[in-house]
Amino acid sequence: MQTIFVMVKCDLGKAYDVAASAVEDVEQVSEVHSTSGQYDLLMKCYLNEGDDIGRFVTGQLQTLPGVKDTFTLITFKAFS
Repeated sequence: MQTIFVMVKCDLGKAYDVAASAVEDVEQVSEVHSTSGQYDLLMKCYLNEGDDIGRFVTGQLQTLPGVKDTFTLITFKAFS
């Protein structure tokens, strides 16, 4: 499993709708948090090893209604 975090900028007034759609419609999305600052949401996603991250983000997340922009963080190791 590989973990990525995707910061999402939403259309005005659409953050809650985008969050609900991501959790309900995209099985790879584990958690969605609202944030302050430049982006509205932070999504934690688990992808299978070898999955194309770019295709996942552009095909599954950027196409959700209300998504305006994304910023993807690829992780390497989790520390407990």
